[in-house]
Amino acid sequence: QVQLVESGGGLVQAGGSLRLSCAASGRTSSRYEMGWLRQAPGKEREFIASINWSGGSRNYADSVKGRFTISRDNDKNTVYMQMNSLKPEDTAIYYCAAYRVAEGIYRYWGQGTQVTVSS
Repeated sequence: QVQLVESGGGLVQAGGSLRLSCAASGRTSSRYEMGWLRQAPGKEREFIASINWSGGSRNYADSVKGRFTISRDNDKNTVYMQMNSLKPEDTAIYYCAAYRVAEGIYRYWGQGTQVTVSS
């Protein structure tokens, strides 16, 4: 079992920045790929970014490429998402999740943190 807790969300004006954090506890000795996903009101949850264990491989959705940066500090069991040039359409609940290769799914999820971008 892995427990994930997100923080860092809030209200920001368009063009501003936020840094989300995701602290992991529990079975953190396993080498999980980590991801950030988001869900806006009335929309399905969508993939935003992922990072492998070493941090050497990162993937981004086209909608955030060039604006968001995912990173991780394995010594602190924490994953980050630096979000710059925020737009109103970035408003959503942001979730971090741990990907379990054996199942091919994001197996563990945090409770989410709200990000609201005003125009």
